Amino acid sequence: MNFGQAISACLSKYATFTGRARRSEYWWFFLFEFLVMAAASTINDKLSGLVSLALLLPALAVGARRLHDIGKSGWWLLLSLVPVIGWIVLLVWAVQKSDRDANAFGPLTTTEPIAFVPPGAV
Repeated sequence: MNFGQAISACLSKYATFTGRARRSEYWWFFLFEFLVMAAASTINDKLSGLVSLALLLPALAVGARRLHDIGKSGWWLLLSLVPVIGWIVLLVWAVQKSDRDANAFGPLTTTEPIAFVPPGAV
């Protein structure tokens, strides 16, 4: 999944807390959110507040779907309320590989390539 596909997927699933989100979808949206927040904060504080409020729900939704992808409940996002330790645990879970098989939250939706194959090499 590339940057545009990830943003499109996350914004189209604005408040969808069911299903699974692959690592690429989660991290591309995280980058998008960071860049938009940085741009908004340089323009105006009120704009920054509005943007953060607008992106809160899709960020929580993609976070819950990312936890579903590794077999954890979305309620584990509440660990973010625990300073430092909770953040570290969530970061470790966010970088873990996806469950390759179906889990309690659904089947694996897409496949990421195992290794990079240059164009024309096949």
